[in-house]
Amino acid sequence: MKQSYRAGVKLASLLASVSVLGAGMLVAQPAAWAEDAKPAAETAKAKDGAADFFTKPQSVTSTGSVTVHGAHIDYQAVSGTLIVHPKGWDDAVLPDEDKDKKTPAAASIFYVAYFKKGVRPENRPITFIYNGGPGSSTVWLHMGAFGPKKVVTADDAHTPAAPYAIVNNNDSLLDVSDLVFIDAPGTGYGRLTGTDKEKTFFGTDADARAFTDFIAQFLSRYGRYNSPKYLFGESYGTTRSAIVANQLADDKGIDLNGVILLSQILNYDNDIDAAQMNPSVDQPYVLALPSYAATAWYHKRIPNQPNDLKGFLQEVEHFALTDYTAALQDGNSITPEKRDAIAQKLHDYTGLPVDYIKKADLRVNGGEFEKTLLGDKGVDTGRLDSRFSGPTMDQLSQYPFYDPQSSAMSSAYIAAFNDYARNTLHYGNSSVVGDGYQEYKFFSDAITKWDFSHAQPNTDFPIHGAVNVLPDLASAMKHNTSLKVMLNQGYYDLGTPYFEGIYEMRHLPISHDLSKNIQIVQYESGHMVYAHQDSLAQLHDNVAKFITGTYSPLAGK
Repeated sequence: MKQSYRAGVKLASLLASVSVLGAGMLVAQPAAWAEDAKPAAETAKAKDGAADFFTKPQSVTSTGSVTVHGAHIDYQAVSGTLIVHPKGWDDAVLPDEDKDKKTPAAASIFYVAYFKKGVRPENRPITFIYNGGPGSSTVWLHMGAFGPKKVVTADDAHTPAAPYAIVNNNDSLLDVSDLVFIDAPGTGYGRLTGTDKEKTFFGTDADARAFTDFIAQFLSRYGRYNSPKYLFGESYGTTRSAIVANQLADDKGIDLNGVILLSQILNYDNDIDAAQMNPSVDQPYVLALPSYAATAWYHKRIPNQPNDLKGFLQEVEHFALTDYTAALQDGNSITPEKRDAIAQKLHDYTGLPVDYIKKADLRVNGGEFEKTLLGDKGVDTGRLDSRFSGPTMDQLSQYPFYDPQSSAMSSAYIAAFNDYARNTLHYGNSSVVGDGYQEYKFFSDAITKWDFSHAQPNTDFPIHGAVNVLPDLASAMKHNTSLKVMLNQGYYDLGTPYFEGIYEMRHLPISHDLSKNIQIVQYESGHMVYAHQDSLAQLHDNVAKFITGTYSPLAGK
């Protein structure tokens, strides 16, 4: 999931109190000192054990089975960590050769891999799956989309509190591919260690390098270099995928068969969340309008409600690229008559009051829309999935203080994975770490420390501005002209509006012929398309077809 730039992030401070023994006490009570020394030694040993645990690869193997569309699949699950290092790391340099004596930064990256039993790797695709953030674990795609087990949540309302149902996932992708769910550095059961650890891994390019190195290392450790290979990223994970796809080819000599994107954002100048902070760039308002219209249609706020959603959205898309774009380009030179006409048309498509649209200068950002659409009812609409809604925290505020969609289902995912990881995967209770409890970190505070600068392909320096990885995906497609790309989007996504993804794909700097390698699909769902059961079934079928259609099994295997 893509965390909002407008949202305030609350940071908790951890205070440690230290008690110090006086020197006189050491002399007067040697027996007491001996007793105190024993637990101190045990503490030091425990710290050494934890340091080894987080700086060396770990793995726990279990077995299971899943039924997907009537087919029974037995699999082996490996839960563990791999260690990745910062750019320029040399595996020939021993720790005691480090001149500055500082502990080098490293990331212990947690993953869960599922391997179908009884198949040869040459004919078995492998798909690397991750969410976004930045700073999100991959519990959402793991327990909601493609893992062998999934948590049951309500369709467009708050899921009641525990107990939650964890069931066989009839739409797991294990029917067509082995799966590797990867948690971002600093999340899951992985940890960052060493000097400047957060600075080393919390950044657009640093994060992509970590994933690139992880994937190359995984392929080697598990003998999967000759398997068909795919990336599946959601939200910021699509940003990551564009860079990783290019780095795998450019730096590691690894060609992919396909890149699968869910809820795309590749150019952050198109972000609707805080578009008002970038005056003279009106594109975000244009690209978000169809999603506003879809949301208003779902909540029946359209003055003359049409029956056909897709036909209605085609009309809105055309208006957005023509009359609406022209009006915004006029800026403050727009005539009163034109301003009135456009405001009325925006009302017809979004249900927002005409006066409100005029006060917004025809430019309503994401938070303002979420706050205003159902504001007369004291209700905010969801951001990541605008089918959801919830009571507003403050009826006088300009933006919502929370996302009703996230509040509706996060607890279910968190509870389900904690139960599943410890009781089924048997990971998360290592006696080496502290008292045997390991926290699964669903989010890190990465976004508050993130370095968004990015060095595009064939450049010598990073750009310190809005991230744009369209050149990276284009470079990957030019390196490997058989690379196929699939974009999946929900109509009700206000975090990464679907028309934004279409626009970006139309503006990839590639030839017309290469653009034929791109497939785009929409669903009547939100950012987490899989949160809607019918859309999950469609997503499975579309992705499965994409994977099976983009590689050729070796004959006789």
